[in-house]
Amino acid sequence: MSKHWLTGGARIQTIIEAQDLKKTFGEIRAVDGISFAVKKGEVFGFLGPNGAGKTSTMKIIACVSPRTSGKIQVLGMDPDCSPAEIKMRIGVVPQETNLDPDFTCYGNLFTYSRYFDIPPDAAQQKANELLEFVQLQEKKDVTVEKLSGGMKRRLILARALINNPDLLILDEPTIGLDPQARILIWERLKLLQAKGNTIVLTTHYLDEAARLCDRLVIMDNGKILVTGSPADLVKQYVGNEIVEVEKTDEVISCLVANNIPYEIIGDSVQIATESSREVIRILFDHCSPHKVLTRPATLEDVFLKLTGRKLRE
Repeated sequence: MSKHWLTGGARIQTIIEAQDLKKTFGEIRAVDGISFAVKKGEVFGFLGPNGAGKTSTMKIIACVSPRTSGKIQVLGMDPDCSPAEIKMRIGVVPQETNLDPDFTCYGNLFTYSRYFDIPPDAAQQKANELLEFVQLQEKKDVTVEKLSGGMKRRLILARALINNPDLLILDEPTIGLDPQARILIWERLKLLQAKGNTIVLTTHYLDEAARLCDRLVIMDNGKILVTGSPADLVKQYVGNEIVEVEKTDEVISCLVANNIPYEIIGDSVQIATESSREVIRILFDHCSPHKVLTRPATLEDVFLKLTGRKLRE
């Protein structure tokens, strides 16, 4: 993996680069020798079931948890050697809501700006700009406890931007939100990317990852299974379309006889294909199905194919 960091104040082209990164807790390998790079200006996602190692990786990037071994640089610096310098240049949106309930929306932003030594006049202007950016200007003087869940998530996003970060780190940015609130945050993140921000995120919403991420990794058991753009991963590991038909002995025997690969999911059979037309023709000519459905293949199909369908606690 080649390095693209430039010295002497020059522009950094690779924001994060990790090689053989590991994090262990006793005998548990939370992160097990992963390598990846995040380019300037892209949205990069970490996907995986619970316990896959996503959050542990994000904590290493955010200088919250030291790595066990391997190499990583964030903004051209080593998190173990320069955590304070890195933290001054990143913004973090945690999964939990950790706003200060004693302050208003404006108060949360203005008070947080003091951690970055932002002059009061500049902090006041920035807080007002960010409240407008996340559409909370009318809630400026409202205390946090009176905000809805969506408003709190938007305020946390605004807080993460108070220091004009070079890197924005988001852990489940839209968890628990209704569709309108999710779409608003998606729009804000896309605007940030258009301005040149680099964004790293984890999410359990596969449609969110497909919509936001330029590239992503799917992790499981501490390892990276695949890396690529959402569209490329869908095409490579699933195909263009999914054909769904009811599970009957006749349908399964017919698929086997015609050498058509399939997967049984509950009371249905799914067939991944580049073109559904030929599969549907065979089904109706030879298999006598009662009902056949077709749909575009999605990132969720890739995710379940690679990580399985067993529930993770």
